[in-house]
Amino acid sequence: MKLTAKSDIEAPLDYLYASIADTPGWEREAVRRGIEIERPGDMPLTGVGAGWLIRVPFRGRVRSFQLRIDSLVHDQSMAFSFQGQAMTGTALAETKSLSARRSRLRVTLEVKPKTLAARLFLNTLRLARRQVEARFEKRLGQFTARIEERYAREKP
Repeated sequence: MKLTAKSDIEAPLDYLYASIADTPGWEREAVRRGIEIERPGDMPLTGVGAGWLIRVPFRGRVRSFQLRIDSLVHDQSMAFSFQGQAMTGTALAETKSLSARRSRLRVTLEVKPKTLAARLFLNTLRLARRQVEARFEKRLGQFTARIEERYAREKP
């Protein structure tokens, strides 16, 4: 299943990209939301190859997966891959400058099942595709609104 969403933001491209590439900030945000994060010792702390073991409560069970940064292109994109027991996937965050003070963030998420149960789960999501896409776009909008608010507070 593939989902794509985009959001425009009143902040320059370099600020948007720095906010996305702020992995310690992502870790703090995840911990605040009750997600357990662990850094494997065999992965670098930053840059390409950096990774995390993540445990998320979902539908009454704790789901574990490994998230890894696959590529970083400064002020353009970040690519991630994740692998769990039931699913694998990729995420691509692309940034684009619309003007000196306006940018666009486009996120593409692709999830592939590894088990029959995961295949059934993704098929039910496909049936409710519009609602899933709307929720995905809403979450991205909330994320970019927080970046925009932080930029408005910090800008000179």
